[in-house]
Amino acid sequence: MPAKLELIPASTRLEATGDGASFDISGSASRTFFCRLTVTEQIEQESLDVSIWGSADGETWPKKPLLKLPQQFYRGTTKMVLDLSLRPEVKFIRARWELNRWGRVAPTAMFVAGMDLVEVPPMSRETPTKRMALVTG
Repeated sequence: MPAKLELIPASTRLEATGDGASFDISGSASRTFFCRLTVTEQIEQESLDVSIWGSADGETWPKKPLLKLPQQFYRGTTKMVLDLSLRPEVKFIRARWELNRWGRVAPTAMFVAGMDLVEVPPMSRETPTKRMALVTG
């Protein structure tokens, strides 16, 4: 059964830049995840930047994210794939969000959002494949 992680729990009210909880992914079979960011509420003249960070020990986090999702301004869902199959040193992941606000209205940015990751199951090596025969003529 593929693992499901809530890097940002659904319907979380985000009012300041922050980091989510870290999750141990060392037991992941495929190390590939389908990421879904859902924004359900927002106010005008603001943006949300969400990224996923990786760590070897869950304590030390690098200066660059593993994945940066497109900047969000409105409600909706954004989907991306995070493939860590070639990054065996990454044992923990977490989300980070940054809020930006501009204009002359309320000075505090506010988004209601959630981000979940579902592990993509590994391909079975026993899955039969059909090969097309080349026809020469």
